[in-house]
Amino acid sequence: MKRTLTKLCSLAVAGLLALSLASPASAKKLKVGFLLKTMQEERYQRDKAAFIKKAEEMGAKVYFDSANNDEQTQLMKFENLLAKGCQVIVLQPVNTGTAGSMVKAANDEGVKVIGYDSMLVNGPLDYMVMQDSWAVGKLQGEAMVDWLKAKKGKVEGNVALIMGQPGDSNAIAMSSGALEIIANNPALKLVAKQSHEGWSSDKAMATAENVLTKYKNDIDAFICNNSGMARGVISALDAQGLADVNKVFVAGSDADLVNIQYVAQGKQAVEIWKKINPLAETAAEMAVKIAKGEAIKADKNINNGFVDVPTVVTPVVPVTKDNIDSTIIAGGFYTKAQVYGQ
Repeated sequence: MKRTLTKLCSLAVAGLLALSLASPASAKKLKVGFLLKTMQEERYQRDKAAFIKKAEEMGAKVYFDSANNDEQTQLMKFENLLAKGCQVIVLQPVNTGTAGSMVKAANDEGVKVIGYDSMLVNGPLDYMVMQDSWAVGKLQGEAMVDWLKAKKGKVEGNVALIMGQPGDSNAIAMSSGALEIIANNPALKLVAKQSHEGWSSDKAMATAENVLTKYKNDIDAFICNNSGMARGVISALDAQGLADVNKVFVAGSDADLVNIQYVAQGKQAVEIWKKINPLAETAAEMAVKIAKGEAIKADKNINNGFVDVPTVVTPVVPVTKDNIDSTIIAGGFYTKAQVYGQ
């Protein structure tokens, strides 16, 4: 009997030893962090929900937080995710120019970091998942060119570029796509190119009001880096009786519901639908696979000024009044009742 007990004890010890020697992914619950720069925009509720759902389906526990567009708040919350034992952190940086310090701190603890949506610059980064931000601006610019041809018969006029957070790599990339289209059409005059702290709708409205006053309402187009700032511009136009696609072209990006409603109502010409679910779900899949030690297949490497970052790119789609039903609604992003109020 003693021999039997001894044998059983030996087997139990061997089993525990095997567990202790197993990889972290198999020995304990997978933990991944998801840290957004803000929850200010409507879209981020979707990012959060899609990411958490996908990661949990794959067996991971998700620690989520956001930083209210404040760099120091984000640093504190990033450190908290490390303290919770996250094996991988998915990070949308508030300040893309300084976020590399957080990645270095994580890497020093053996934690991998996936950049989300906005590429940090001049610093270390393990992986990146993003939409093609340059393509967003290019699609906005191309839609503006088509609008000018239809309304004026030629590509000429005054254009205002409403940019997001100063120095943000996403804002820079989107703006560069639009600026390339403007530069290729010499009869277009860029009368304003303004960044806005916190991607603020109110500040964008103030910029639009100032531009409209300075040029006596002679503005043909506003290209905006996101939905919220486009709403601010439309508020300024509305006050002048100009919130009408037959009078002024407005482009936004993110596909917030109000903006899609504006497109349907004829107040806004185009909204770029940066498909949220593919972005968030891809980031979640990457995070869990990396935590398990599995390989990631990138679409391309993008140099961020410090390192070549393996990057996965997800799609963007221009939404106009003519294709709302076949894009946003057919894709299940919003219902017809939500868009048209029916």
